[in-house]
Parts: sequence; structure tokens; C-alpha cells
Amino acid sequence: MIALGRTDTGKVRPSNQDALLETTGPYAVFAVADGMGGHRGGNVASAMAVDCLSEIDTRQCPDEEKLKAAFDRANRLIWERQRRDMSLSGMGTTLTALWEGDDHVLLGHVGDSRAYLFRDGTLRQVSDDHSLVGELMRTGVLSPEDARTYPYRNIVTRAVGTDEKLKSDILRADKKPGDRWLLCSDGLTEYADGESIALALSLPLPEAAEQLMQRALAGGGRDNITMLILEVPK
Repeated sequence: MIALGRTDTGKVRPSNQDALLETTGPYAVFAVADGMGGHRGGNVASAMAVDCLSEIDTRQCPDEEKLKAAFDRANRLIWERQRRDMSLSGMGTTLTALWEGDDHVLLGHVGDSRAYLFRDGTLRQVSDDHSLVGELMRTGVLSPEDARTYPYRNIVTRAVGTDEKLKSDILRADKKPGDRWLLCSDGLTEYADGESIALALSLPLPEAAEQLMQRALAGGGRDNITMLILEVPK
């Protein structure tokens, strides 16, 4: 895949607690993590998560159990670290990853960062938001319009490292020439809806990344903004 990653601290946060991963090899792994737990904790958690995924052997075809094991290892290490160091108590991170295969990809996901697939001019959110607002939308309590202004929309219901055991979503999707994937933190989706994301992803990769970043910054940039745009060559 052709990959383009961008990250920005935004206009409000004093530091960037997001992390991204781009590996090399015939079966590359890509990931976005959005840390939480204070200035120091968020940085540590997101970095530890992507470090665990960076250890996946990219010479091997994607394997669901190995991807799940990498998520579990990240969860265990972050959980143990915060229990040893009280200054990191409560830290955790979202983690959304894509492992590229020959004719398919594997997605691993925990939290409210997102994975989108843009195929043949149509955008689809492939990941589920593990957040309070996501749960309320899936049960029909909140409409998409109400969700954008819901006061507790930033509450995450599942994260890496916040509990001793982790439930991760591991998904398989087919791979088609011309596909574009977007992995991103909620610092982007706070300001970019599906229509604006689809419009941007129809542009050449550098223009797509710039348009999405500028949209988030112009909207207020209240959070760190991180994205990875991945393209399957035609």
C-alpha cells in the first residue's frame, strides 16, 4: 500500500498524545493510537501500543490470532506499567490498526479512533466507536445529528491498558485495487463528517491529507489530529 501519515498537536492541547505507525515489508502494519490519562500518561500509552504492533513480523501473512495477541500484549504492558507507576495511573489509549495481506487486510480496533474504507466513490466506516455516544447511536437512543453535540461524546467505553483484560475487534476485509483506507483519531472526526471525508479522499493523497488536516484545524483543533491514508495501487 501507498501510505501517507500526518499528525498535529492542534490549537489547544500542550502536547501531542497521539502516535502513528507505518512499517515496511510485504505485509505491512499501520496504526493510529490516541492516548489518554494526562499529559504524560497519554504519551506513554500510545507510544507503548504502537511499539507492540511494530514487533509484528511483516514478512508473514496477516494472522488474526497474532494481531489479537499484539493487542493483548499492549494491553498487558500498559496495565502493568500504570500499576507500577502511580504517576501514570489511569492511562490508556485507543488503537486502530491495519495489517495488509495479498488479497485482504486485517483490522484491529479498540476505542473511538476510526477506520474508513473509500471504495468506488463510496465511504464506509468499518470500525465501531467504543464510546458512550457510539453505544447510544447503535441502540437508537441518539441520532447522528444529536450525537455531534452530545455533551458526553468524548467518553470512551473501551481502551487499551485501562483494564486487566481487553476485548478487541478483529475484522477481515477484502482488498481491491484503488481502495483507500483512512485510520484517524477523533481529533479529525470531531470536525470532518462522512461527506467531507469522502470528498477529500477523492483527491490525490497529499491534497487529501492537507484538506482533512486544515478542516480540523479550522474547526477549532481542540484535540490532537492524526491520520493515515492508505491506498491500494491500481
